[in-house]
Amino acid sequence: MKKKMLLLNTTVLLGLGGVLSTPAYASTIQDMESQKSQIQNQRQDVQSNIKAASDELTRLQAEQDQMKAQLERLTLAEEENNKKAQKTEADIKETSKQVDQLEKEIKLLQEKLEKRNDILKDRARSMQESGGNVEYLQVLLGSSSFGDFVDRALAVSTIVDADRGILTETKNMQDELKTKQADVKSKLASLEDMKAELDEMTVQLAAQKKQKDALAKELKDKEAKNEELKASLQSKDSSLANEQSTLEQNIKDQKAAEEAARKAAEQAAKDAAKKAAEQAQKAAAAPLEKADSPSPKAAPKASSNDVAPTSAPAPKASNVVTVGNRWIGNSAYVFGGGRSQSDINHGLFDCSSFVHWAYSQVGVNLGPLGSVSTETLKHAGTQVSSSQMQPGDLVFFDTYKKDGHVGIYVGGGKFIGAQSSTGVAIANMSSGYWKQKFNGRVVRI
Repeated sequence: MKKKMLLLNTTVLLGLGGVLSTPAYASTIQDMESQKSQIQNQRQDVQSNIKAASDELTRLQAEQDQMKAQLERLTLAEEENNKKAQKTEADIKETSKQVDQLEKEIKLLQEKLEKRNDILKDRARSMQESGGNVEYLQVLLGSSSFGDFVDRALAVSTIVDADRGILTETKNMQDELKTKQADVKSKLASLEDMKAELDEMTVQLAAQKKQKDALAKELKDKEAKNEELKASLQSKDSSLANEQSTLEQNIKDQKAAEEAARKAAEQAAKDAAKKAAEQAQKAAAAPLEKADSPSPKAAPKASSNDVAPTSAPAPKASNVVTVGNRWIGNSAYVFGGGRSQSDINHGLFDCSSFVHWAYSQVGVNLGPLGSVSTETLKHAGTQVSSSQMQPGDLVFFDTYKKDGHVGIYVGGGKFIGAQSSTGVAIANMSSGYWKQKFNGRVVRI
């Protein structure tokens, strides 16, 4: 009987141990842990990509801000240059009218002089026929031109008053004609300068418009790339959120299933223990033989605190060649610009105002800002040979006129200046366009 009870108890315990140790969910848990590890790795990769994309987004945004600022400068420069071009065209029209009026007055004077010439010839001929003043005749015959004749005739003291009056009036008309002719030449020269300036502004406006259009297209492309990047980031973030949500739900479901299985196992163990206890009570009612040997003591339970300890795992004048670098990529060319604080604040210069500004930053005054020009700058210092050129010297170029452009030599065959197509920039004067335009004039301040 005792052996039967021992066999029964052993069977119950083995059955209970089997219920508690059956790896019913072991495979699922391992799969979940593996999946969780994979998703965590994927999330780390995605988060790394998101950070890189965010950094790129920040860089693009800063670049966009710079391009927008430069686009605004170019727009302002274009407006200013258009105003100057319109004013120059108006000045050309007004000067043309003045030239036309002067030419008409010159023509009238010439007609009057021709009439005076005829009168004086008739008088001289009449005097010769009547045997008149020999000195007067010699004056006429010895003159090289009509103007020379008038000057000679006025010098003769024996001329009659009537002739002297005609000659004096003729002399005055000749002087007036010379004055008007000089005025016409001056006006025409001014007109040619204005026309050259207008042509230069036309070229400059075309270059600025090209630059502005290129920047606008680049900005548009950057914005499209920006939007594409944002959409990609949002898609990745959404995908990551979905994966994370799915993982959390799966883990939650798995924990719930695990908890249900644990409770079922506990309940089965309780039922089996209860049944075994009942059977034991029934068997205890019958006489039992003493055990041949004492029952083994239960092995002591391991304490949850018995954990292996773990180890715990710290400005000078020489700077004039560089002070203008701050405007590179942040400026625009305006014909006649840079002569007000507003222009300077917006980075709007022409070549001579930029040179004036650069030297003012190192404490050198190149004269009144309002009247600075290439003409004033070429007389501002000492002329030196181009073979002795050194950084900081002013270099001059024949563009739309003689000495039409000026810059500051920086060394290495290059100069910095406000160029019409680029704004403030460093250009190469040892080859290409600027080498052809360099006229050899070098001024040391």
